Amino acid sequence: MGESAYSFSLTTFSPSGKLVQIEYALAAVNAGATSLGIRATDGVVLATEKKLPSILVDESTVQKISLLTPNVGMTYSGMGPDSRVLVRKARKSGQVYYRQYHEQIPVAQLCRETAAVMQEFTQSGGVRPFGVSLLMAGYDDNGPQLYQIDPSGSYFAWKASAIGKNMVNAKTFLEKRYSEDMELEDAIHTALLTLKEGFEGELSGDNIEVAVVGEDRKFRVLTPAEVQDYLQEVE
Repeated sequence: MGESAYSFSLTTFSPSGKLVQIEYALAAVNAGATSLGIRATDGVVLATEKKLPSILVDESTVQKISLLTPNVGMTYSGMGPDSRVLVRKARKSGQVYYRQYHEQIPVAQLCRETAAVMQEFTQSGGVRPFGVSLLMAGYDDNGPQLYQIDPSGSYFAWKASAIGKNMVNAKTFLEKRYSEDMELEDAIHTALLTLKEGFEGELSGDNIEVAVVGEDRKFRVLTPAEVQDYLQEVE
């Protein structure tokens, strides 16, 4: 019996010890637009491609980067509707923590709770895994942090990472360009150069999104005009 015989049951392991539906979820992620994150000494930057299905779509209504709490945000690669569910759950976790302790939830804890939701969907009958990988960036008492969460529910802290279609080339590029003493401004330039490597067409403030969180602990998405200014600096 081949692996394919087990591919339609989420809760049955294949003989090689895999849950094949999770492999398919990762394939959905790898078909999605490229997203990346870089942790600097004084903050974190997230950058992602924002390709529209048609020139008739109003680009101001398409958002790839979401605010979760004032100091934490995330982007995704894969299926957009799945990411919206996780954004809603993560925001709720942040609010529950804030109501109870009157301070913002630590980045690591928010990441862990979001990963727990994704893991739950790998062992329940009648559901499927989330078809997204997430990059979560934030700044708290432990400094700047960047996490990647995969459909299996596994998560790791990264200095720099990339997900999506051009992930392999982007990670190779980041390995060459990343340095431990990189500051936020340099990280933004590096992020744009990395996206530029595998981007079909010309980068502009309308077809990519960039967000930063710095020592002020305010996560914010840069305006298209600000992105365009940074793009002119790296050309």
